[in-house]
Amino acid sequence: MSVSLLVNGEPVDAFVLPRLNLADFLRENLKLTGTHVGCEHGVCGACTVRISGEIVRSCLTLAVQTQGASVETIEGLSDSGEIADLQAAFRERNALQCGYCTPGMLMTAQDLLKQSPTPDREAIREHLSGNYCRCTGYQAIIDAVEATAKARAGRSS
Repeated sequence: MSVSLLVNGEPVDAFVLPRLNLADFLRENLKLTGTHVGCEHGVCGACTVRISGEIVRSCLTLAVQTQGASVETIEGLSDSGEIADLQAAFRERNALQCGYCTPGMLMTAQDLLKQSPTPDREAIREHLSGNYCRCTGYQAIIDAVEATAKARAGRSS
Protein backbone atom coordinates (compact mmCIF):
# COMPACT_ATOMS: atom_id res chain seq x y z
CA MET A 1 0.00 0.00 0.00
CA SER A 2 1.14 3.54 -0.66
CA VAL A 3 1.55 5.94 2.24
CA SER A 4 2.39 9.64 2.23
CA LEU A 5 3.24 11.43 5.45
CA LEU A 6 5.63 13.89 7.04
CA VAL A 7 8.41 12.49 9.20
CA ASN A 8 10.26 15.09 11.23
CA GLY A 9 8.98 17.72 8.83
CA GLU A 10 10.16 15.92 5.69
CA PRO A 11 7.72 14.45 3.16
CA VAL A 12 7.86 10.68 2.84
CA ASP A 13 6.15 8.62 0.15
CA ALA A 14 6.56 4.87 0.45
CA PHE A 15 5.05 1.55 -0.43
CA VAL A 16 4.53 -0.60 2.67
CA LEU A 17 2.98 -3.92 3.49
CA PRO A 18 -0.38 -3.47 5.22
CA ARG A 19 0.84 -5.27 8.35
CA LEU A 20 4.08 -3.25 8.79
CA ASN A 21 4.06 -1.38 12.07
CA LEU A 22 5.28 2.19 12.32
CA ALA A 23 8.26 1.32 14.54
CA ASP A 24 9.63 -1.08 11.94
CA PHE A 25 8.88 1.37 9.12
CA LEU A 26 10.83 4.11 10.89
CA ARG A 27 13.73 1.84 11.79
CA GLU A 28 13.98 -0.35 8.70
CA ASN A 29 12.73 1.85 5.87
CA LEU A 30 13.77 5.31 7.07
CA LYS A 31 16.80 4.28 9.21
CA LEU A 32 15.53 6.34 12.16
CA THR A 33 16.81 3.99 14.83
CA GLY A 34 16.17 6.23 17.83
CA THR A 35 12.71 4.69 18.05
CA HIS A 36 13.44 1.52 20.00
CA VAL A 37 11.42 -1.66 20.08
CA GLY A 38 11.23 -3.28 23.48
CA CYS A 39 8.14 -5.35 24.03
CA GLU A 40 6.21 -5.12 20.75
CA HIS A 41 3.02 -5.04 22.83
CA GLY A 42 2.76 -1.33 23.63
CA VAL A 43 3.56 -1.61 27.32
CA CYS A 44 7.21 -0.52 27.64
CA GLY A 45 7.17 2.88 25.91
CA ALA A 46 10.51 2.45 24.13
CA CYS A 47 8.82 3.01 20.76
CA THR A 48 7.04 6.26 21.67
CA VAL A 49 6.66 8.79 18.84
CA ARG A 50 4.36 11.75 18.19
CA ILE A 51 1.71 11.51 15.51
CA SER A 52 0.02 14.80 14.71
CA GLY A 53 0.95 16.09 18.17
CA GLU A 54 -0.13 13.03 20.20
CA ILE A 55 2.27 10.51 21.69
CA VAL A 56 1.62 6.94 20.61
CA ARG A 57 3.27 3.54 20.74
CA SER A 58 4.66 3.02 17.26
CA CYS A 59 4.78 -0.76 17.70
CA LEU A 60 0.96 -0.75 17.91
CA THR A 61 0.43 1.64 15.00
CA LEU A 62 0.45 0.41 11.44
CA ALA A 63 2.50 2.49 9.01
CA VAL A 64 -0.56 2.80 6.72
CA GLN A 65 -2.47 4.43 9.60
CA THR A 66 -0.16 7.43 9.33
CA GLN A 67 -1.38 8.37 5.86
CA GLY A 68 -1.42 12.17 5.71
CA ALA A 69 -0.13 12.50 9.29
CA SER A 70 2.88 14.25 10.74
CA VAL A 71 5.18 11.86 12.64
CA GLU A 72 7.89 13.14 14.95
CA THR A 73 10.61 10.89 16.28
CA ILE A 74 13.29 11.46 18.88
CA GLU A 75 15.65 12.45 16.06
CA GLY A 76 13.27 15.23 15.00
CA LEU A 77 12.80 16.55 18.53
CA SER A 78 16.53 16.46 19.14
CA ASP A 79 17.51 18.03 15.82
CA SER A 80 14.99 20.86 16.28
CA GLY A 81 16.37 21.69 19.73
CA GLU A 82 12.92 21.24 21.28
CA ILE A 83 14.26 18.92 23.96
CA ALA A 84 17.84 20.19 24.32
CA ASP A 85 17.25 21.33 27.89
CA LEU A 86 15.54 18.06 28.79
CA GLN A 87 18.39 16.06 27.27
CA ALA A 88 20.90 18.13 29.25
CA ALA A 89 18.95 17.57 32.47
CA PHE A 90 18.90 13.79 31.84
CA ARG A 91 22.66 13.83 31.29
CA GLU A 92 23.40 16.05 34.32
CA ARG A 93 21.31 13.91 36.68
CA ASN A 94 22.42 10.55 35.25
CA ALA A 95 18.83 9.84 34.25
CA LEU A 96 20.06 7.51 31.55
CA GLN A 97 22.18 4.49 32.00
CA CYS A 98 21.90 1.89 29.27
CA GLY A 99 19.91 4.43 27.25
CA TYR A 100 17.44 1.99 25.76
CA CYS A 101 14.35 3.63 27.29
CA THR A 102 15.70 7.16 26.98
CA PRO A 103 14.19 8.19 23.60
CA GLY A 104 10.70 7.10 24.62
CA MET A 105 11.16 8.61 28.06
CA LEU A 106 12.22 11.95 26.56
CA MET A 107 9.28 11.94 24.14
CA THR A 108 6.85 11.24 26.98
CA ALA A 109 8.44 13.78 29.32
CA GLN A 110 8.28 16.47 26.64
CA ASP A 111 4.61 15.62 26.09
CA LEU A 112 3.95 16.15 29.80
CA LEU A 113 5.81 19.47 29.86
CA LYS A 114 3.77 20.69 26.88
CA GLN A 115 0.51 19.72 28.59
CA SER A 116 1.48 20.83 32.07
CA PRO A 117 4.48 23.17 32.20
CA THR A 118 4.92 22.91 35.99
CA PRO A 119 3.97 19.38 37.03
CA ASP A 120 4.65 18.14 40.54
CA ARG A 121 6.64 14.97 41.14
CA GLU A 122 3.52 12.82 41.39
CA ALA A 123 2.23 14.10 38.02
CA ILE A 124 5.63 13.39 36.47
CA ARG A 125 5.67 9.90 37.94
CA GLU A 126 2.12 9.25 36.70
CA HIS A 127 2.76 10.53 33.17
CA LEU A 128 5.93 8.46 32.82
CA SER A 129 4.37 5.35 34.35
CA GLY A 130 3.87 3.72 30.95
CA ASN A 131 7.57 3.93 30.14
CA TYR A 132 9.71 1.20 31.66
CA CYS A 133 13.30 1.67 32.75
CA ARG A 134 15.24 -1.24 34.17
CA CYS A 135 18.41 0.68 35.05
CA THR A 136 17.79 4.01 36.76
CA GLY A 137 15.16 3.38 39.40
CA TYR A 138 13.26 6.39 37.95
CA GLN A 139 14.33 8.86 40.66
CA ALA A 140 16.92 10.56 38.46
CA ILE A 141 14.45 10.69 35.57
CA ILE A 142 11.83 12.40 37.73
CA ASP A 143 14.51 14.78 39.04
CA ALA A 144 15.52 15.67 35.46
CA VAL A 145 11.95 16.34 34.32
CA GLU A 146 11.24 18.39 37.45
CA ALA A 147 14.43 20.44 36.99
CA THR A 148 13.56 21.10 33.33
CA ALA A 149 10.06 22.21 34.27
CA LYS A 150 11.42 24.59 36.90
CA ALA A 151 14.05 26.00 34.54
CA ARG A 152 11.49 26.53 31.79
CA ALA A 153 9.11 28.23 34.25
CA GLY A 154 11.94 30.51 35.36
CA ARG A 155 12.68 31.53 31.78
CA SER A 156 9.06 32.37 31.03
CA SER A 157 8.61 34.73 33.98
